[in-house]
This record gives sequence, C-alpha cells and structure tokens, in this order.
Amino acid sequence: MGKYVDGFVLVVPKDKVEEYKKMAIEGRDMWMKYGALEYYECLGDDLETKDMGGMKQLAFTELAKASADETVWFSFIVYNSKEHRDEVNKKVMDEMAEKYKEHQDISMPFDMKRMAFGGFRVEVER
Repeated sequence: MGKYVDGFVLVVPKDKVEEYKKMAIEGRDMWMKYGALEYYECLGDDLETKDMGGMKQLAFTELAKASADETVWFSFIVYNSKEHRDEVNKKVMDEMAEKYKEHQDISMPFDMKRMAFGGFRVEVER
C-alpha cells in the first residue's frame, strides 16, 4: 500500500504571512509529534502561467482567486496510509481542542472559506 497525502491550497494576505508562518510551525511540530512522515508549507513563488506550446494553463492565483495583496500557499502532509493519517489527525485534533477550548475566538490569518483541502492516495512515487 502506498503513502497518503493531505493537501491544502490557501490564500494568506501578505500582511499576515509572518503570523501564518508561526501557526504553520506550530502545526508542523504537532503533526510530526504524532507521527506524520513529512510536513510542508510552501509559499507561492513562480505562479505566472507560461506558454506551454499552446496549452491553456490555470495559474494558482486564478484558481485561488488571490488578489495582488495576497499570497497562495500549497501545503501537504505525508503519511504511511489513509489509516495512519486518520490516527495522526485524531491525535492532533484532540490536542488542538484541548489547547484552544478556552479560546474559541481565535482568528485565523487567512479565510478558512477559501481553503481547499483533500486527502490523496499516492499512485506514483520514486
């Protein structure tokens, strides 16, 4: 059985990038503590579409409907399997619920309604 990946695309206002990075570091530490194999938070850098021999491309900025004052992030977490992902995520969510139960008014440095998320079965790897 191949690995499993949770993938995310989200939009972060440029003036909230440092705040988001702090949150991402905390998330990385938590996911890795509970057994994730790898954890990546990737800030968009080269997102303009290029001529690919006449093939039409959709830029991440277009896909995410990001404005000029926003950044696009592509993030992913790698697990041994979907079952492993479910085990790790349960532990992370339990810790987060305990940690933030008294702070229900925490604001996120991005709009959760504009975040795309999904679980992906790895079909090809090296």
